[in-house]
Amino acid sequence: MGFEQFGVVSFTATTKAEKFVDFLREGKVCGTICKACGAKFFPPRSDCNVCLSDDMEWFEILGDGNLLTYTEAMYAPAGFEKDVPYLLGVAEFKDGKVFGRLDKSMLEDGITPGMKIKLKVVNLEEGRVSYELTAA
Repeated sequence: MGFEQFGVVSFTATTKAEKFVDFLREGKVCGTICKACGAKFFPPRSDCNVCLSDDMEWFEILGDGNLLTYTEAMYAPAGFEKDVPYLLGVAEFKDGKVFGRLDKSMLEDGITPGMKIKLKVVNLEEGRVSYELTAA
C-alpha cells in the first residue's frame, strides 16, 4: 500500500514522496531536505523547487513547536464534508513550518497563537494514517 492510505481521502495513489506514509506508520512525521542546497520541505517534496535537484533525503520533525496561527474551516473539500467545522493551524518547529489539523480535543477558546504544539500521528479508519497538531 502506498500514498492512498494517507488521510481521510487520498487524491492520489502514487507519489514519489509516498515514503511519508511509511514514516507515519512508524510514528514519525517527516519532511524532506535537499542534499544539494539544504532547503527543507513540509509537506515533503521529492524535487527541490529552489535548485531543481531531485537528490532529497528525509528528516523527522522533532520536539515542540509554536502555534503561529489557526482558523476554523466551515467548508470542506470533497470527502471531508462530514468533518466540518474543524480547526487548521500552522506551527513553527526547529526544522520549519507545519500546516495541519488541530487535535479535535483542543477547544478553540483554549487555543492561542504562541502556545506550545507537538505533532502526533493519528490512525484513521480502514488502515489510513495522518498527523495532527496538538497541545504540548
